[in-house]
Amino acid sequence: MVMNQNQAILWIDSGDTLVDESTEIRPDESGVVFEAKLSEGAAETLRLLKREGYRIALVADGLAQSFENIYTKYNLRELFDAWIISEKVGCEKPSCEMFEAALEAMDLTEADKCRIVMAGNNLQRDILGANRFGIHSCHVTWSPRYRMTPETSDEVPEYRIASIRELPEVLRAVEKQNSINRFET
Repeated sequence: MVMNQNQAILWIDSGDTLVDESTEIRPDESGVVFEAKLSEGAAETLRLLKREGYRIALVADGLAQSFENIYTKYNLRELFDAWIISEKVGCEKPSCEMFEAALEAMDLTEADKCRIVMAGNNLQRDILGANRFGIHSCHVTWSPRYRMTPETSDEVPEYRIASIRELPEVLRAVEKQNSINRFET
């Protein structure tokens, strides 16, 4: 599928979004995750989105080797167009530096922000960061480990989903909105 000017772009978190943090195995003091189980529907949804031509970036806080271990094990590494990892960038979300790094890594511009959806489980990092950066925010709520109620208006997500399987619907909603906006201008 050829990328069009309305097609959404997915930036996605890892822990308690694609991966179930409660299953992480860290065998030593390095903090590197040796293995972990994926959240229900994660692999299938990523593969579906890739088949449909979506560009996908992992935008996650943690150690690069952890993500290599997990996503290589499940043969998902090649589905990501870019990896923006806090260890490599030198800061964590909600820092705009993480989002700027993703924009640059995917060769995107300010004009593309209307197509980008940041999906993640953490209101303080993923949603706040996305909202402040001016991209769409999607709160993934299947895990009970993090706060679910926004404390500030900057933490209010544009979309909420209980399952990663709902991501295609969110991306299509963003595409529809972009189509309407382009038609009106």
